[in-house]
Amino acid sequence: GDRMWHFAVSVFLVELYGNSLLLTAVYGLVVAGSVLLLGAIIGDWVDKNSRLKVAQTSLVVQNASVILCGIILMIVFLFKTQLLTLYHGWLLTMCYILVITIANIANLASTATAITIQRDWIVVVAGEDRSKLADMNATIRRIDQLTNILAPMAVGQIMTFGSPMIGCGFISGWNLMSMCVEYLLLWKVYQKTPTLALKSGKVEESELKQLNVTKENDMKPAEGVQLIVEKDVTGFEPQQEKEVGCAARMAEPFITFRDGWVAYYNQPVFLAGMGLAFLYMTVLGFDCITTGYAYTQGLSGSVLSLLMGASAVTGIMGTVAFTWLRRKCGLIRTGVISGVAQFACLVLCAISVFMPGSPLDLTVSPFADISARLFESEPLPTLASPEDKPEMVFATGMPSLLNGSTTPANSDPEMSPEPVPLISVSLLFAGVIAARVGLWSFDLTVTQLLQENVAESERGIINGVQNSMNYLLDLLHFIMVILAPNPEAFGLLVLISVSFVAMGHIMYFRFAQKSLGKQLFVCCTPDPKAVSDSSPPGNTSTV
Repeated sequence: GDRMWHFAVSVFLVELYGNSLLLTAVYGLVVAGSVLLLGAIIGDWVDKNSRLKVAQTSLVVQNASVILCGIILMIVFLFKTQLLTLYHGWLLTMCYILVITIANIANLASTATAITIQRDWIVVVAGEDRSKLADMNATIRRIDQLTNILAPMAVGQIMTFGSPMIGCGFISGWNLMSMCVEYLLLWKVYQKTPTLALKSGKVEESELKQLNVTKENDMKPAEGVQLIVEKDVTGFEPQQEKEVGCAARMAEPFITFRDGWVAYYNQPVFLAGMGLAFLYMTVLGFDCITTGYAYTQGLSGSVLSLLMGASAVTGIMGTVAFTWLRRKCGLIRTGVISGVAQFACLVLCAISVFMPGSPLDLTVSPFADISARLFESEPLPTLASPEDKPEMVFATGMPSLLNGSTTPANSDPEMSPEPVPLISVSLLFAGVIAARVGLWSFDLTVTQLLQENVAESERGIINGVQNSMNYLLDLLHFIMVILAPNPEAFGLLVLISVSFVAMGHIMYFRFAQKSLGKQLFVCCTPDPKAVSDSSPPGNTSTV
């Protein structure tokens, strides 16, 4: 359900706002800004509450928000004409704001779910076996990529052969059902893994009784937990004193924000995390920007969903490559190899900017669209009317894919020239799809580095700051698109994106060089499991 929503929301916003990427960029800006400001606070909330409570609360909030958003969008699509005429279109604008706000809440809840399940629960379930942790990380990512194949294909076909309103209803109904199933699955995992009830040196006694934990299962976690009891006690005592003053309570989120970023900076894997964050400063991914761009170039929801499915297949290949490379070359070297592979594929995207059929036009100001809307009092566009569609020149020469017809809506000879070569758009999406192999292998590498090197008591807040760092760069890329939303400037955005990806991998290479030194270029290494067994337990929290 979450994947269906992430795919569909960008298409819904483009459909509502004409063929401009402006509204999708504003949505991305709000989402990125929210996680940037609240990431550390969300992570701190994950650390301070029981694992089951965090997982259940975030799951319910996330799915309920998506359901509510779907209902509002159905109303907008159904009564779009009436909403446009009421209060000079301001009521429709308020609907835009409401949809973006609720969708943002859903994303924040999704962030909390990802932190607690993919960064905390999985480490506890894997125990001290790093190889098992790597396999579980890869398995979760494969499941994620499979949903990236099935979910967009289902929604894309429904929207193409049905209507956006039917798509909204389908997503809302699916999230309602999946929420119940996910809730039950989480409870079953929690029951089968008693150590999930142990957190930050505090044993949740009531939960342990419910799970009927035996003494044998108690012994191992208790030994590791006692090492941080004193730290936890000293950490909770000042909080009891702060409850006296109202000013201290108001300042607590800001203190948490500051402490989280300081702790993140002091982590040994800081450069690796920064390298991953820099990969978010890109338009070369299947997010709402690329989805909206492809939509304006004449690709229907059906074709776009197939492309997303292909990218998910290469993503699954990346998870397979990660497990194989980790066994052969070690975890840190896997990140270096993955980075080189990703950048090599993205070179195709840079080449596509200068190939025939590219919409790049340096004679058109990148700021023309935004300046027209802000300074010339152009009314807010809603749904593109049929008479407006022929005015649009598609770089791909495939306008028929938008309405499902085989001939253009306008029979004007000027509107039916020879089709523009598809070599540019083909190279663009070929590069984006192929780069997913290196991207997801690199992502899994940094994810496991964070899991292995961050203490359990800080796992939530450090990963929350990592998400904030990711969204900070994501925020910059949305600002970049807001300033230059017209398709003619997309080529410049592609070149900037490739540059930031290169800088991110340079940061990771520096981390790898500091960690391994001259051993970085030695491909054959001992089995990582043997290395982890010989390493002192104090280096990591649970692995």
